[in-house]
Amino acid sequence: MKFNLLGTDPNSEARAGEFITAHGKVETPIFMPVGTAATVKAVNQQQLKDDTKAEIILGNTYHLNLRPGTNIIKDAGGLHKFMNWDYPILTDSGGYQVFSLADIRKITEEGVAFQSHIDGSKRFLSPESSVDIQRILGSDIIMAFDECTPYPCSEDDAATSLKLTHKWLKRSVDHFNGTESHYGFDQTIFPIVQGSVYNKLRVESAQFVSSLNCHGNAIGGLSVGEPHDLMYEVTETVCAHLPAKKPRYLMGVGTPENILECISLGIDMFDCVMPTRNARNGMLFTWDGIINIRNNKWRNDHSVIDEKGTSFVDTNYSKAYLRHLMVSNEMLGAQLATLHNLSFYLDLTKQARAKILEGTFNEWKNMVTPQISSKI
Repeated sequence: MKFNLLGTDPNSEARAGEFITAHGKVETPIFMPVGTAATVKAVNQQQLKDDTKAEIILGNTYHLNLRPGTNIIKDAGGLHKFMNWDYPILTDSGGYQVFSLADIRKITEEGVAFQSHIDGSKRFLSPESSVDIQRILGSDIIMAFDECTPYPCSEDDAATSLKLTHKWLKRSVDHFNGTESHYGFDQTIFPIVQGSVYNKLRVESAQFVSSLNCHGNAIGGLSVGEPHDLMYEVTETVCAHLPAKKPRYLMGVGTPENILECISLGIDMFDCVMPTRNARNGMLFTWDGIINIRNNKWRNDHSVIDEKGTSFVDTNYSKAYLRHLMVSNEMLGAQLATLHNLSFYLDLTKQARAKILEGTFNEWKNMVTPQISSKI
């Protein structure tokens, strides 16, 4: 994997670049739709390519290992072939999912024992087995196995967790370096900076992660309930201690406003379930603001969904029609809303990239943020 830094904004830390994987080029900043179980909910792969212009998507080690299982995906020739997606894929290590299973897991230095949320069967995930699963999945970018702390979390607990995470990250990278791809193409691994909201721990973690000398680095443990200002403070601190010539991935973030602000702090890659999950509940992100399409005010509004939008959904369907579909619980409603929101998020990062290369990103961000974050 090769990352090329192509431009920076003169009034912020925003960067525009690109990285090359075995399955194609990704232009940054980039938003990555979440396809946890080998599908981005409510849309098919051709729509992802043609309508949202997605360049890379996510899969998840925890979920795919439980169902359908690695044997089936390996027999298919890897996740790309299994789901008919020939663009890049990043897979989460499963660490965050294990974090969310607090009542049915046990953490030791070796790894995490847990019960499947599907059938209650006993399972075990370690840094080595997480890498092995991701090797079988065949993702272009593998995430190292870490422990994600909750918010709030004491500094002592965060420090104890960080020591374990660093051991796991080192084991993940060592095991990755000692294994090979199953499908004849290169994969790469990103370690993850942790440390909760404590800047001292975050700096320590960023320096440790940098010392592993991987092709890219991630920041985890944010967007777990902390105030946005605190998230921005931690992100700024971490970015100052990560290599400038490698991509930086902020995991699980966030709203359009979060994304623009974190781009200005030096982040290159984002993912979040918000655009797809909120779409299924009727929340649409537009260039004029946030719409609850289920509201009665749209019942007889025959204007297009987003006059400034770029997808076929924005210009071919009215608010009244989409509201009708949503309140009638028609499947097409969730599909169109999801396509719209993903298109908006991808257009947001595409426009941010163009403004960075023009040298006008910061002014543009300050102009559009109040509008896109307002409710209409």
